[in-house]
Amino acid sequence: MTSIGIFGAAGRMGRAIAQAAADDGLTVSGGTDRTASGELLPGVAIRNDPGALAQASDVLIDFSVPAALSAHLDAAVAAGRPMLIGTTGLEPAHHALIDAAALRIPVLQTGNTSLGVNLLAALVEQAAARLGDDWDIEIVEMHHRYKVDAPSGTALLLGEAAARGRGITLADHGERGRDGITGARAKGAIGFASLRGGSVAGDHQVILATEGERIELGHRAESRLIFARGAVRGAQWLLGQSAGRYDMKAVLDL
Repeated sequence: MTSIGIFGAAGRMGRAIAQAAADDGLTVSGGTDRTASGELLPGVAIRNDPGALAQASDVLIDFSVPAALSAHLDAAVAAGRPMLIGTTGLEPAHHALIDAAALRIPVLQTGNTSLGVNLLAALVEQAAARLGDDWDIEIVEMHHRYKVDAPSGTALLLGEAAARGRGITLADHGERGRDGITGARAKGAIGFASLRGGSVAGDHQVILATEGERIELGHRAESRLIFARGAVRGAQWLLGQSAGRYDMKAVLDL
């Protein structure tokens, strides 16, 4: 039976993933967390030993914090275990670490593990590819009051999809945090707006607008369980894959 180890196990997502894995009849081998201990599930301990967790698991899932990613990748590589990374707020240096690890193990990194969101990203990419740059692209996202990064990893995933469709880079065309006298909107820009409040699990809307018409593509998360179920499915898909870097599009065969 497949055993799953969870980095960042004491957080909301870590606990949801553990429950989703148990509901699917999988074994949760344990979890790690730098700030908590105790039990993840009855009889399943939370400790702070990434190396031991990696050795005890068939596949690893990381929903922790960017600062912990390097140690978690090192543990996965040393044990030769595939790893799914759902941690958001990653910087270019983190992606370089992922690229290096993916030379030795299968790594799936994504800003969102929801199957619906990843299908949405594919639709956004198609729409952006087929509509000219006279169609403005804006991405609006809302999350609960406790979320610490903005734009969300999902918003950036959708922005990257739009950029791919246009054949441009998000780094060169993204616009965030407009305020004051900003001047006219730059042609070809991909804009972001981030809202925070209440207990919203995650709302995302991609707006493509031109003179006289508008297309709106969106997704609403009603429960964190959708992300947990997607993470478990992605982790199971990683088993048996060769070393390399993957995303949820591969899981969905898009």
